[in-house]
Amino acid sequence: MKKLTCHCGEVEAEINISDQLEKTLRCNCSICKRKGAIMSIVKNEDFKIIKGQDKLKLYQFHSKVAKHYFCSNCGIYTHHHPRINPALTGFNLGCLEDIDTFKLNDVSLADGQNHPLDKK
Repeated sequence: MKKLTCHCGEVEAEINISDQLEKTLRCNCSICKRKGAIMSIVKNEDFKIIKGQDKLKLYQFHSKVAKHYFCSNCGIYTHHHPRINPALTGFNLGCLEDIDTFKLNDVSLADGQNHPLDKK
């Protein structure tokens, strides 16, 4: 179990993950390239807000399926539900105290600029 916190500490979550992350990724979609976060992903049932639900601000754009959450106090992106699979929760690895995102070597790229749900 790992603890996620925003910068000011108003938002906290528990994430049911092991010490070894299965997947780390960056995305090049219009919002992710601006926030620059390295993320990982779990099933929704493995992510639980334990403090500050009322401090979270929801942001949606384009298809309005994905849900991106930010702390309304400090502005830090904490997590999101991707439109490719809303049963998953992506979370900001920078919000975990014991992970140094600058030392991660195997970070995949999610090609959000060419999202499969946008193809006709």
